[in-house]
Amino acid sequence: MTRPLQYPPISPRVPHMLHGADYNPEQWQRYPEVLAEDIRLMKLAKCNVMSVGIFSWVSLEPEEGVFTFEWLDRVLDSFAENGIYAFLATPSGARPAWMSAKYPEVLRVNERRVRNLHGFRHNHCYTSPVYREKVTIMNTKLAERYSDHPAVIGWHISNEYGGDCHCDYCQDAYRVWVKEKYGTLDELNHAWWTTFWSHTYTDWSQVESPAPHGETQVHGMNLDWRRFVTHQTGDFIKHEIQPLRERNPELPVTTNLMEFFEGLNYWKFADLLDVASWDSYPTWHDQGGDDSKQAGKIAMMHDIVRSIKGGKPWMLMESTPSLTNWQDVSKLKRPGMHLLSSLQAVAHGSDTVQYFQWRKSRGSSEKLHGAVVDHVGHEHTRVFGDVTQVGDSLEKLQEVIGSTVPAEAAVIFDWENRWAVNDAQGPRNKGVKYEETVQAHYQALWEQGVPVDVIDMEQDFTPYKLLVAPMLYMVRPGVGERIQAFVENGGTFVATYWSGIADEHDLTFLTGFPGPLRKTLGIWSEELDGLHDHDRNSVKPLDGNMLGLQSDYEAVELCDLIHLEGAEALAVYGSDFYQGRPALTVNSLGRGKAYYIASRNQGSFHTDFYREIVLQAGVRKALDVELPHGVQASVRVNGKHEFVFVMNFVDQPQTLKLDGSSYEELLSGETVQGELKLGAFDVKVLKK
Repeated sequence: MTRPLQYPPISPRVPHMLHGADYNPEQWQRYPEVLAEDIRLMKLAKCNVMSVGIFSWVSLEPEEGVFTFEWLDRVLDSFAENGIYAFLATPSGARPAWMSAKYPEVLRVNERRVRNLHGFRHNHCYTSPVYREKVTIMNTKLAERYSDHPAVIGWHISNEYGGDCHCDYCQDAYRVWVKEKYGTLDELNHAWWTTFWSHTYTDWSQVESPAPHGETQVHGMNLDWRRFVTHQTGDFIKHEIQPLRERNPELPVTTNLMEFFEGLNYWKFADLLDVASWDSYPTWHDQGGDDSKQAGKIAMMHDIVRSIKGGKPWMLMESTPSLTNWQDVSKLKRPGMHLLSSLQAVAHGSDTVQYFQWRKSRGSSEKLHGAVVDHVGHEHTRVFGDVTQVGDSLEKLQEVIGSTVPAEAAVIFDWENRWAVNDAQGPRNKGVKYEETVQAHYQALWEQGVPVDVIDMEQDFTPYKLLVAPMLYMVRPGVGERIQAFVENGGTFVATYWSGIADEHDLTFLTGFPGPLRKTLGIWSEELDGLHDHDRNSVKPLDGNMLGLQSDYEAVELCDLIHLEGAEALAVYGSDFYQGRPALTVNSLGRGKAYYIASRNQGSFHTDFYREIVLQAGVRKALDVELPHGVQASVRVNGKHEFVFVMNFVDQPQTLKLDGSSYEELLSGETVQGELKLGAFDVKVLKK
């Protein structure tokens, strides 16, 4: 599959990098001087877009059937007069109190079957006919009034979808969903393996959602409930979007995703949204002066959001220009970090930098959350200066708009696999660490400056030279066959312990682990040893192994006991009753190779392993040079030029030796050749 190298701007009406924030003018209607000052400050900070109307329902409809759009008219008209644009939000993220009082069915019912009181956000049932009706009325009126407004360039659907409801409406919808999926109770009972503990269903009415005071031990049911919640949320999103598209199908639609949010399978939203976006709130500076681990974690989430839309540029919808007020420690960004973290998103494919929030709220739970404009209300603050610096920098990156990240490597981070792994009741119930494991493999590639897509197992593997699937416990139908074909056609595949265990129903394979991956990997996994925290083993490379590994590595937590079935051992265990058995293998299949890492290894293992894998597979790097610790390089291309972002995530200056090419540094306009000097938390953008 060939992907485009250049995409059009998110909005053809604004062919620039978008820079802005969540804006809540409804909170300031009694302060007209504040609203007037906001326009001046937006222009001063070089902000050209605002997300408006999030959580504004009661300001738009203060009582049922009474609509007050005049304040929003004034805001959007003022934007249009001043060259500022808006992503207009639908306000469904929080319903007004009058609705909860008159129609209590719109409120969610928790897993213990108790209906919530009014309050908080996303405390509404996606299945409720009344709530859907009210959302349709509101969204229709917004579309009729603003779809052709000169300031409106797109729709921001609700806000940070999440959570589930266990009301009677949702129980009925769940039963319909499973009945459509399985057809008969016999098929349902087999897929859920309900003969276990005599849990067999004899009537569809007996099917209900998991409950802490009821059923939680049928893993197939747990999986299907999560799938249903994603399905029902997606159906609600389609319901929200329909009246908007009917009025003006040209306006792009997005909704903001959250960092590694487990509750919803975001891949199921790919076809619903025109552009993906997410809200990024790293805990910068939580490891002293070295932010490289945190940066790698956030880079991985950036790459997930980009990959959801097949590599298309995405939107950084929220970030903080200073600090949050909800993390365990809400720490200020050190000098340089705001520009660095903002351009890190751009480096991984974002064509926007936006913040929560524009102006600090005066009261309630987010009054101390960071914002562009502080309570003091003027521009003479450090944070406002940092935001203006980002605005200046984005103006210099005009050529980067629409360019793509040329990934030749992909890491599988699959939401349904994640659900199954975390529910499996396996060898490490104190923490099997699926998320951390995937991040460790990703980090080793990120540290080399390798562009990476982070994908679901259903995605096309053919664009890649290297495919990494850590802990692919669940292998859905056809995936094993596609991985085998990938290797046979010349690809390099890497798998780990705890792979090929179960199918899409979380039923174990009966043909020996790793199930459908057994032929590809050339091994049989007989047992998996869970190690206590104090236990240690070692992994000893064999002399002359094809990767040139020489150091011993420490193995912790999980050790897979495998037999070779065509694969070659590259390293063995150093101790315990399985001393000398294979710990790292390679299997040649067709024109490619498949590697199996049998243990969870610490220290430099991933660095050493992937350095050689990348070299042998011929995987592209952003810069073909050795990167110092803490320095990362990312690249975007448009078919004419390469734009290399070089970022220093430590608090010490660093010098990077470049290749023989000559570069233009876009932020300063200087020509760079030979070596590149980076200050603490510094970023350079090199045009080749």
